[in-house]
Amino acid sequence: MLKGIDPRLDAEVLHVLRAMGHGDTLILCDTNFPADTMSRGTVRGSLVTMDNLLLAEACGAILSVLPLDTFVDDFAARMEVVDAPDTIPDVQQEVADAIRATGEARPMVPVERFAFYDMARQAYAVIRTGERRFYGCIMLRKGVIGPDG
Repeated sequence: MLKGIDPRLDAEVLHVLRAMGHGDTLILCDTNFPADTMSRGTVRGSLVTMDNLLLAEACGAILSVLPLDTFVDDFAARMEVVDAPDTIPDVQQEVADAIRATGEARPMVPVERFAFYDMARQAYAVIRTGERRFYGCIMLRKGVIGPDG
């Protein structure tokens, strides 16, 4: 255990988050997402897991240490529901609430399913959660921490 660090963040997750640079993207996904396949094309090249957590729980833990990008509109994205792109499932709303808890007021950008897969292949890393609800797939873009913290 470390003081001030959410205990849900293990060493592997912390390593990934620390290694990412400004603008790098992180995919958080549910158990149905082809995470292992997609992760092979990422910068990390292998899957990271937080299997014991729901998507919003994992997101909340990650956002306790990861700054979101303030320079772009797609600081966070969600996979669109097929044939219902304006629908925001509960699982995605819970993530939006976790993002809002950081003080961020902008909404996540919707991304069509296959475009989301393409985005995942080009991400820094993919983290699979234990989320079993459909469309539990989001992207977070790392921001910066200024010189005064």
